Amino acid sequence: MDNLGALNVFVQAAETRSFTAAGRQLGVSSSAVGKSIARLEQRLGVRLFHRSTRAIALTPEGQMLLERCRRIFAEMEAAELELSQTRAHPAGTLRVSLPLVGMLLMPTLSRFMEAWPDIELDLDFSDRLVDVVEEGYDAVIRTGEPADSRLMSRRLGAFRFRLVAAPGYLGKYGTPASPRDLLRHRCLHHRYPSTGKLEPWIVDGEDAEPVVGLPRTAVSSAIEPLLHMAEQGNGIACLPEFAVRRPCDEGRLVSVLDDHVKNTGAFRILWPSSRHMSPRLRVFVDFMADNLFGETA
Repeated sequence: MDNLGALNVFVQAAETRSFTAAGRQLGVSSSAVGKSIARLEQRLGVRLFHRSTRAIALTPEGQMLLERCRRIFAEMEAAELELSQTRAHPAGTLRVSLPLVGMLLMPTLSRFMEAWPDIELDLDFSDRLVDVVEEGYDAVIRTGEPADSRLMSRRLGAFRFRLVAAPGYLGKYGTPASPRDLLRHRCLHHRYPSTGKLEPWIVDGEDAEPVVGLPRTAVSSAIEPLLHMAEQGNGIACLPEFAVRRPCDEGRLVSVLDDHVKNTGAFRILWPSSRHMSPRLRVFVDFMADNLFGETA
């Protein structure tokens, strides 16, 4: 940046043919302009101006440098204009990793695509613990709290869980009237892909203690199979509310024991803190924060 500053002083002096006029435009003294030109000449090893007591004139080397500098500053102005237009109209590819349950967020993502048609979404759905920085993602959306100090994060919103089953299942096996009734039901469990542990059903019984030892009829590392099995009458599942809202509204699923389910979760979007937040990433983060739970919560 010091070199660019010296070149700017040179251009002003060359175009005005006066150290005094150049200093006036730059807000510095003519002496400061002269010293800057002298340092530039010393660094380049050439003389840029012929000097006299009344005027200055460019040497052939100075004329060549002026032409180059004009092209350089024209490119900089064009780049600034292009970047300002990019801020107003973000474009380019945005590489985002989402959990497998992120497929259920597609209505919101589709709305983003409509709002920002010049941004190309490159979506990777995986529940594995991706390395955002090393694998070159612009952002990831995950549940839980961030654990990587290299990442910035923003909370997109919270959600609760619901116990759901198909009407046909409840007609065959009965509707649980209390949390302990779940011990006699077919339970469909979610396993965390990153740890292999089952996601707990935080269901408080009459004594406000969590019910443990629930039967395992099926276990899945993804949400969609559990949703399908619940709709097919294979058992009761504990699923995020946004995943079961439509099936419940359409009567394909029924929620049970709503007052006893204490599970909650939150979505966060994370991105590398070492990188400048591009305009396309900024509008994506803002859009998801403003709209995700308007659609899903």
